[in-house]
Amino acid sequence: MDANPGAAWTAAARPPGVGDDEILRVHRDRWAEAAARAGGDSAAFARDAGNDPEARALLDAIFGNSPYLSRCLIADPAFGRLLFQQGPDAAFGAALDAARGAPAPAERTDALMRRLREAKRQAALAIGLADIAGVWPLRKITESLSAFAEATLRASCRHLLRAMHDAGNFALPAPDDPERGSGLIVLGMGKLGAGELNYSSDVDLIVLFDPEIAPCPGGDAQRLFVRLVRRLLRIMEERTADGYVFRTDLRLRPDPSSTPPALSVRAAEVYYETAGRNWERAAMIKARPVAGDDAAGEAFLESLAPFVWRRRLDYAAVQDIQTIKRQIDAQRGGGGIALEGFNVKLGRGGIREIEFFAQAQQLVWGGRDTALRPRGTIAALDALVAAGRLSRRAADELGDAYEFHRGLEHRLQMVNDGQTHSLPDTADGVARAAAFMGFDSTARFADAFMPRLRAVERHYVGLFEDKSTDAEADAAPLVFPADADAADDPGTLRALSEMGYADAARISRRAREWARGGDAAARDERAQALLGELTPAILSAFSASPDPDAALSRFDTFLARSTAGVRLFSLLSAHPELLDLVAEVMGSAPRLAARLTRRPDLLDSVLSRDFSDLEVPDDAGMGAEVAEAARRGLVRLFYSREFGAAEMRAELAEALSPARDTQDIMDTQRRWANDRMFQIGVHVLRGLLSPVEAARPLSDIADACLSTLLPAVEAEFAARHGRVPGGRAALVAFGKLGSREMTARSDLDLLFLYDHEPGAAQSDGPRPLAPSAYYARLCRRLIGAIGAPTAEGALYEVDMRLRPSGNAGPIACSLDAFVNYHRAEAWTWEHQALTRARVICAEGGLGERFDEERRAVLTRPRDRGALAADVAAMRARIRREHGGGGVWNVKNTRGGLLDVEFIAQFLQLLHAAETPEILAADPVSVFGAAAAQGVLDSAAASELADAARLWRNVQGILRLALEGDFVEREANAAFKSVAGRSCGRVVFDALIDSMEETAERTARHFDALLGGAAA
Repeated sequence: MDANPGAAWTAAARPPGVGDDEILRVHRDRWAEAAARAGGDSAAFARDAGNDPEARALLDAIFGNSPYLSRCLIADPAFGRLLFQQGPDAAFGAALDAARGAPAPAERTDALMRRLREAKRQAALAIGLADIAGVWPLRKITESLSAFAEATLRASCRHLLRAMHDAGNFALPAPDDPERGSGLIVLGMGKLGAGELNYSSDVDLIVLFDPEIAPCPGGDAQRLFVRLVRRLLRIMEERTADGYVFRTDLRLRPDPSSTPPALSVRAAEVYYETAGRNWERAAMIKARPVAGDDAAGEAFLESLAPFVWRRRLDYAAVQDIQTIKRQIDAQRGGGGIALEGFNVKLGRGGIREIEFFAQAQQLVWGGRDTALRPRGTIAALDALVAAGRLSRRAADELGDAYEFHRGLEHRLQMVNDGQTHSLPDTADGVARAAAFMGFDSTARFADAFMPRLRAVERHYVGLFEDKSTDAEADAAPLVFPADADAADDPGTLRALSEMGYADAARISRRAREWARGGDAAARDERAQALLGELTPAILSAFSASPDPDAALSRFDTFLARSTAGVRLFSLLSAHPELLDLVAEVMGSAPRLAARLTRRPDLLDSVLSRDFSDLEVPDDAGMGAEVAEAARRGLVRLFYSREFGAAEMRAELAEALSPARDTQDIMDTQRRWANDRMFQIGVHVLRGLLSPVEAARPLSDIADACLSTLLPAVEAEFAARHGRVPGGRAALVAFGKLGSREMTARSDLDLLFLYDHEPGAAQSDGPRPLAPSAYYARLCRRLIGAIGAPTAEGALYEVDMRLRPSGNAGPIACSLDAFVNYHRAEAWTWEHQALTRARVICAEGGLGERFDEERRAVLTRPRDRGALAADVAAMRARIRREHGGGGVWNVKNTRGGLLDVEFIAQFLQLLHAAETPEILAADPVSVFGAAAAQGVLDSAAASELADAARLWRNVQGILRLALEGDFVEREANAAFKSVAGRSCGRVVFDALIDSMEETAERTARHFDALLGGAAA
């Protein structure tokens, strides 16, 4: 035998000190006696280990701290020798192999039970010693405990399934692999499911069966699987002379007080669909198949995904989890932190708070972000960091505390294999625990333990508790009697008037109606309670609006139309800052308010990572004005550099990955696009983006939707009609999408282009079509997919009138027809529109062919007089049809946006033959290129570019904030403030002056450039 037992690994060990000298002496003697009785190598090993300092220190750490591990070592000297000589990895591997086993089919149940118990003793000893010695990290320890539990469950299920098969009650599809195809589902929950089992954990299980899979000749699957579960529990739990394997707990199954221990899959699905609660959603985060038919188990969990992972943010789940924690605190006395008797699992700052901290945020955000669904606690914290939901520092503090707490929990449990999580309730007991943890005094242990508890408590409280605002704290007491016959409280009326409400009595009546549950959002008791708590904060937030009565009236409409009261009020309670945002939207942007009223879940998008990440770093020396300027800069940088078209397409593609069909794609696109557009609208409303700056990301949203929708529609269409030989399609944008100048209400001017092999007669599918009919129908399908309203709303309105021959031409245009038309028949105004054309998506080089033909048409030499006459005539026609109006008719007023665009298009068509650089998409870029190429005076170019920006900003804010036409005398102060700020003017009257001056200058430039033709 090796003269230095354990030399391969004990030199790296860092065993703790001895907690109890008396039990050390007793266990040493008993081990020596057992080794002597075993004789041979075991006796020699015991003698040599006692003389080796490193091996002796490890043995003393076991004998002086853990009676349970001491008994395991004394009971099996041969395994102890293997453990010390070959190390914990080899020893645990041997125990795991023994549990898995390869027994003959006729192995008796009592033989299986004995084998599993012996293996459990060996596994506990190997893992325990690796833990005590500090040679395995926490993750390996918990994963090894979990892997061993899974191995014992699988061995037991294989044994029981084979026994059912041998008895003729069950026809196994694969007798050599009984679990496969059996329809038996054993889900590991809690720490077992997460791979985080501790030394004395129960194994939490849910046992199901799928009767459509289970091969039961007699048809009584329920009876068979209930009997199987009872036998499984006996194998795992029954205490024999060899001990037990694991305690098991089936109480996490649906409605455990009234359901059998094994449920059918359908019964479980119905339960979760109709009665599942948030705590059960949280529990299911960690669920995984640990025995039985893995394929059936995974299929069940996949079917349950919509129950666990909600697409809309659900802060009610957070409150439910907090309620559970409060109940635990009430039952276990979790309100304070003290060493003696402290429960490291359930106490303040303990393990459960770390787990709840992660799980609550997983429930809130995991429906939208699949990366936030890991089962393990540390993995969940890391995923929250990666998703921008948690700072790295917070995750590190929580992770460090989790590892320390779990290490302490393990030491407490391995003392006597007790299902305990509490420190001893005496000073001597705490001192022994501190020694087992490797500390030389209780004081040093406390110095390590208490700061970790405080850190966890701080983060937990920050997420769950005390969300009140200063405004709520300072607000005067408000009383709203629910009794309809009671008079208004005089003090409340005075307070409302002082807050700025013009009609305090009407506001009080509305608040009293909320208290009675008069709105759909507050019909149930929980929603009423939440709204009652929120009412003072709501009134305070809306009082800051320039017209608080009007703003609150819109909010009242918002509540009247909302049916998700608990979810909405929980969201506002968890994020009171959203009330300020809602008040701002309701007060200054009626159109955005109406959109939010139709879709209250749009508030979720404000909390998404890319929205909330744009925070100015803390800087005590930064004034409010500088901080606001920095935030505006961050938002602009984000949209101009960090979140371009490619990033949007990637984000949408990830959101679409679970989609099963075109309908799923349509719903997901609408939800994603509405979220994104609302985010951008809020940024514009708050002055973080100008409407001009918002135009590019709005255009990128449309690009992303179209480029993912066309292939999906095409694939579905091809399944029925096949493909046209050599067929290829392209989607071309005109108008504001083509020039990337989208506003919140822009429709999509599109051209559907196609090409195919010469002579192709029809498509090759089950229902073939001629190419022209094929692409016409495909185009209509695409238009329907873009414009059709679904449960998630509409995407965009589509305008196809810019195709050759307009409404009189085919809805889908072949490349040849496009080329021939624009070379020989197109009007000048159609070439003007072509200056803004841009390919969104294309197949097989068709996009490049279109660009070549477009460039050839636009760079054709033209006569200045004839061109000017055509452009001016079209402008005059539009003015006759749509009127001029004042400056608020931004597009059509003389000198307005249309004049700016026509000037740019005139310059492009006139000069592109000699200076193709002028073929930019938007007017500002055109004027810059025209000045650079010397075809336009630089002063005129600058004035026209300024005009383009001003008109686009005015049009953008009008379309974002207002439903109909703008009537200046009816505009409220809040909108005027937003409009002035969006257009770079501090005072609204200054904006009007700028618009009038700009219109006059632009009209002069139009007349000067287009000469007499303009008249």
